[in-house]
Amino acid sequence: MTRRRTAAAAALLALLLPLPLAAAGTAAAADTPSAADRSRPAVELPRPTGPFAVGREDLHLVDRSRTDPWAGSGPRELMVTMRYPARRDTGSPARYLTPEEARLLLVDRGLDQAVPVETLAGTASASRTGARPLAGRHPLVVLSPGFTVHRATLTALAEDLASRGYVVAAVDHAYESVGTAFPGGRVLTCLACDKAQETGMRAVSDNRARDVSFLLDRLTGPHPAGPHPAWRHAGLIDPGRIAMAGHSIGGASAIAAMAADPRIRAGVNMDGGNATPVPATGLGGRPFLLLGAQQRGPGGNATWDRDWPLLDGWKRWITFDGSGHFTFSDFPAIGEQLGLNDPETPLPGARSVELTRRYVGAFLDRHLRGQSRPVLDGPSADAPEVRFHTP
Repeated sequence: MTRRRTAAAAALLALLLPLPLAAAGTAAAADTPSAADRSRPAVELPRPTGPFAVGREDLHLVDRSRTDPWAGSGPRELMVTMRYPARRDTGSPARYLTPEEARLLLVDRGLDQAVPVETLAGTASASRTGARPLAGRHPLVVLSPGFTVHRATLTALAEDLASRGYVVAAVDHAYESVGTAFPGGRVLTCLACDKAQETGMRAVSDNRARDVSFLLDRLTGPHPAGPHPAWRHAGLIDPGRIAMAGHSIGGASAIAAMAADPRIRAGVNMDGGNATPVPATGLGGRPFLLLGAQQRGPGGNATWDRDWPLLDGWKRWITFDGSGHFTFSDFPAIGEQLGLNDPETPLPGARSVELTRRYVGAFLDRHLRGQSRPVLDGPSADAPEVRFHTP
């Protein structure tokens, strides 16, 4: 059975339409762009707010102890983008998506005839490949994306955290996006999209929990696959300060991962239904942040209502007015760069990024660094869109 494309998802990716194609009754741009305009990227993510440059390196990890649950054969594989605080003026600009990854994303949403692949693939960001790392030991944050979408869709958040002194590992879980490039010229597509209709989404979040535990093994070592960590800069990671955050099913997977792995000290669910419930015994007193779209307040999602009392550590339940499911990803910021808006989610793209960075960053600062962050204590005059819920 073909996976149903929701109207909301299509609307959000419709934000990627270039202006000449999106403008009603306009077949072409009114003015011919200058050479300077043509050399400028079509879209650019908001700049990180921290003092450090952002280094990037991609890892391919293979867990030979597990058979891939979606393919039914072969070992489980992950693609991981590591971002880290780096020295300025080192490295070279990193790509956002490969052309084929961008093409498959657009095809999946029915926009391949309207949106040039280069518009999405060419999104500019602050990450720099091969940048020299900043010395020190830094907290690690694992990021898991929404179902069907690429890990790149959490770039704005990942870059901001890295610029503020975190190491960030953004994970693509094999066969769970509509297109992710793997070594050897392979592009794996979403086998899980059909199978999850039979298994249920809990199979996805529980499987991602196992992926994350394997990732932590390989980043902090030792592991049966080898005595040394898989990442050459693994010495940057403080293994005693690890958190996980995710969007949609990636956020739900943070609960599953924390329930299975005590190394994860704190978690954030950005607008994901909790496919894996919080255990009846809680999460061992570890802190958790529920960060949701406008409709995720009490009564808006049965799994959040169910699990809130079971969160047995420091916790917050926060929503943003005017927001939607993809508010916590890069999509609204990309749309705003093109001068487009989604009428169903009027929170501006730049503001979406700003608020997501503010509250996720404050949560991590408080629980991985022990820093006071009063913004988490209740409403702020400079953030009237933010709602704190205490059901």
